Amino acid sequence: MGFVVSVGMEVHAELLTKTKMFCGCPNAFGGEVNTRVCPVCLGLPGSLPVINRAAVRHVLATALALNCSIARRSLFHRKNYFYPDLPKGYQISQYEETNPIGYHGHLELPTGKRIGIKRVHLEEDTGKLLHLPDGRSGIDYNRAGVPLMEIVTDFPPDIHSSEEAKQYLQYLRLTLIYLGVCDGKMEQGSLRCEPNISIAEEGSKSLGVKTELKNLGSFKAVALGIQHEAERMEAAVAKGETLRQETRGWDEKAERSYPMRVKEFESDYRYFPDPDLPPMKFEDAFIEEVRNSLPELPTARHRRYTSSFGLSDYDAELLIAEPAWAEFFDACVNKGGEPKAVCNWMNGDFAKMLNESGTVVSESRITPDHLADLVALVSSGQISGKMAKEVFETSFATGQMPRDIAQKQGLSQLSDKEAIRKIVIAVLNENADSAQKYRSGKTGVLGFLVGKVIQQSSGRANPQLVNELLIEELKR
Repeated sequence: MGFVVSVGMEVHAELLTKTKMFCGCPNAFGGEVNTRVCPVCLGLPGSLPVINRAAVRHVLATALALNCSIARRSLFHRKNYFYPDLPKGYQISQYEETNPIGYHGHLELPTGKRIGIKRVHLEEDTGKLLHLPDGRSGIDYNRAGVPLMEIVTDFPPDIHSSEEAKQYLQYLRLTLIYLGVCDGKMEQGSLRCEPNISIAEEGSKSLGVKTELKNLGSFKAVALGIQHEAERMEAAVAKGETLRQETRGWDEKAERSYPMRVKEFESDYRYFPDPDLPPMKFEDAFIEEVRNSLPELPTARHRRYTSSFGLSDYDAELLIAEPAWAEFFDACVNKGGEPKAVCNWMNGDFAKMLNESGTVVSESRITPDHLADLVALVSSGQISGKMAKEVFETSFATGQMPRDIAQKQGLSQLSDKEAIRKIVIAVLNENADSAQKYRSGKTGVLGFLVGKVIQQSSGRANPQLVNELLIEELKR
């Protein structure tokens, strides 16, 4: 029996604002427990919430970047459920039937596939349960009330494999980082993904029973979790077991899921409009202002790098992995650096040096001017590739321009044909046996002779000229 896997993705992103969603408490990660709280985020009687305008703008920007329609009127609702980390006994959220801020959009992947977006809405985060070593549990409400954006994919889902789900999440995360609305740190919980997995027989017009998977802290965990759930469900069906709609946790060490609770239905939450918060109204002028402020997004940048510069998908993905890295590349190219050469230096030596020194590109002494200068020295034949590595290491350590380093150390490449020819003739005279082997058809000795010429020139001879002149003299 063949099965089709369907995956709906619910992604929660904590927004980068100075204060919480409905109060003036600082919005920051970590800190001493229960120190960033007030009557509003603790839900004390008589406290009234006020909407954070910056958070609303962040969600609007995200909805526009995801090609969503924008609701001209949007309401906050109360989502009612009791859990210790929810101090009010309800969560302020948005219910889809009254139009969230963004709806009916899509995220296009570099492959051209579009993943439909059902809604992009704004809500508040919950507190955090702390399970102590002595068996007791505590609650930290510092996170309660932090502005939280939820992005939900379309139904029926467009994602049908763990790899597609992983790529969607990677590009969604990058989009949020490029927009500056979320830092995307899954390990800190500022970006959380909860896939809903179901299986159905091939050709079936309806989806099967779904499970929601929680506690996924990395892209790898998301892919492994989805794959595991699909296989678990298929095995259960093969045994004649009945699947049930439930929420399951992910055990990262054991790489398996475990049941947490029976999954709730929408009606269980008893949504109703929050009486303390007025409707939000979005005017066309404000929407266009936000739209015009959007940066070039990851998929568009990936497409530009591959189509305009001829870079591979692999190289383009490395370059767009961080906005600062992509901006550095663009700056180098704008200063005249050949795109492929700049890409090779960045994704190779430069990335290695940054990693080994524990620095990021913005902290490095190397600027786009440095790298463009280095690429120009190599392409013009003034220094060899080997020399360039030495020059770049010195430039990275000192901040000096590559051209100045090459001049001070006398590293200019020898490109005078007649000067190189004299060395070539001398090497052939000294290695007559190797020359004779080449003439008899054993062309593999050419590399040995090239090395001898470069050695006698103290490493300064242009390797391409050496190769050409050696062949020319060997044919005489």
